[in-house]
Amino acid sequence: MESAGSLQALPAVLALELSPGEHPRRLTLSRDEAAELAALVADDLHTLVPEVAEARLTLGGAMFDAVELLRPGFPVWATLDELARRVPRGQLGNVVAFGHYEGRMPAQPLEPDPAYADGPMRLLPLSLLAPEESADALSERLEVELVGRGEAGARTADWLMRNFGIRLEHARYLSRNDLLALTCVQYEHVNLAPLWQMLEAAMLTPYRPETALSARGLALRYADGKIWMQSPAQWLATQGGALAERSHALAGAVFELRQYAALLQAHGLSLQLDGGSDIATEHGSGWLTETVAQADPAYGAPTLFAHEAAGLGVAAVTVAQRGAAGLARVLAHGYPLRSSALGPLVTTLADQFGAASDLHALGKIQLDEQGLLGAPAVALH
Repeated sequence: MESAGSLQALPAVLALELSPGEHPRRLTLSRDEAAELAALVADDLHTLVPEVAEARLTLGGAMFDAVELLRPGFPVWATLDELARRVPRGQLGNVVAFGHYEGRMPAQPLEPDPAYADGPMRLLPLSLLAPEESADALSERLEVELVGRGEAGARTADWLMRNFGIRLEHARYLSRNDLLALTCVQYEHVNLAPLWQMLEAAMLTPYRPETALSARGLALRYADGKIWMQSPAQWLATQGGALAERSHALAGAVFELRQYAALLQAHGLSLQLDGGSDIATEHGSGWLTETVAQADPAYGAPTLFAHEAAGLGVAAVTVAQRGAAGLARVLAHGYPLRSSALGPLVTTLADQFGAASDLHALGKIQLDEQGLLGAPAVALH
């Protein structure tokens, strides 16, 4: 529950479960369309919980994915509530809706990102602005009633299918708490409970540090709005096993790093390497690096090596110098989070260490005699 002035906001969603293979024709509604839908939603909610008549219903006429709604500060709901409070109460009664005008929503957070438009569940954000004296009771009633019998009415479901051009399996109302719980279960089901633990801390208790271990045992840490993850190279130093097993384990750790980085970015959070540096670029097409040592003029010129693994492509880039007897001295590791980041990562590392931008492909993950991420003893040509 959020508070501002004499009204408290009770956030919710209208959740649309699409039939298999269905995709909406569009993601936003016009102002008039949003107002039509809001009137139908108001009727549904009043039937479920008559006390909603005491509150002001606000609807955002746009379809979102859960990753767009569940972000620190809950920016979509925060924007919806802020806009609703600007509208004089007597002007539109107890229902207010926001849709697009000439293709643009009234505020950027209400613009859905097409990158997340293909999910099987689409969510339209709602909020009830309730008087302080009745907000707690209304919130408790909604939590109970929406879980038990929150199916949207037939008129509402028909309107949604006609105007978005989709077939629906279900259309139902959920409180934001319900959506949080549902998303938690989904992440736990795919072995990402530690990721959800970090997300939950960032959204619900941003003032409190949190730690966890990923499924493969990489350390995770949340503090002050940021999330750190142990680097695959640092993690590998704590593992045992033969070289082949360690190479396979490192590939798994890099896969997990990429998975966490992509999902956190979708939820509006960046991932950094603990003890390393974050050089992520905009739109998420980034990379992560960690510096191990500075270049030593007593060694050869720094060289860039590409560690490769099946299914990952280039899993890591190592910068190393050749010393006496051809022994490699590692300076840094870089991890491209997606293939498009490899070129910029190579350029950045080459500039940082004064190396040639030639990337020497190893065809495997190269480990040194201690089983750590390294480089060949003799420089490649």
